[in-house]
Amino acid sequence: MNYAIVLSGGTGVRLGSDIPKQYIEVGGKPIIMYALETIEQTACIDEVCVVAEEAWQGKIQDRIRDAGLNKVSGFAPAGKTRQHSILNGLEYFAARNPEAGSTVLIHDAARPNVSVKLLTGCVEGLESADGILPVLPVKDTMYLSEDGKQITSLLNRDQLFSGQASESFDFGKYYQINHELTDEELGAIRGSTEIAFKKGLLVKLIDGDENNFKITTAVDLEKFRDQIERNGNHS
Repeated sequence: MNYAIVLSGGTGVRLGSDIPKQYIEVGGKPIIMYALETIEQTACIDEVCVVAEEAWQGKIQDRIRDAGLNKVSGFAPAGKTRQHSILNGLEYFAARNPEAGSTVLIHDAARPNVSVKLLTGCVEGLESADGILPVLPVKDTMYLSEDGKQITSLLNRDQLFSGQASESFDFGKYYQINHELTDEELGAIRGSTEIAFKKGLLVKLIDGDENNFKITTAVDLEKFRDQIERNGNHS
């Protein structure tokens, strides 16, 4: 089984909206629906769990039903941090006694432009790795400053990459390392792949997608709105 966890527990405070950004309507539907619809179209993904605050779960379920999506099998509660939410999603699927060789893909609801091609690459790449991370090359010259006031050293941008979601992992291995973390350790993680790398999993890189941006600021939201108005659909 190839599972997918869609993280929708964020509050979107940096956007300054009255509601979490993933529930803002663009083109007649909440932003989260764009990713869910693309996952529905991705043949290699079998089942989806949405991680969301309980107050929003019923509203999401109504939109999923209206859209005729079949892969979302249920919800898990949002955690106090992103990695806590991921663990809640992992626990949801762990309770279903997944077979050996199962995989899990983790996606952010606030990345509406994810493509079937990228999702498929994340799943298929696990045939030769424990984890897959889509990345983009760093375009600007990078500097390290230990005090934030002066340059400490130069970094080789040819060796630097910016990570995206979706990220994918061998389910059993990724669940085990997250399940064994303390509450404090879960709270300290800043990226899904961080803990996989630290625990010795083999994580390979694949090409990311410039269009697969995350809606974080008002500028990002307007960029997405412009795309939908221009194209009449998401790519």
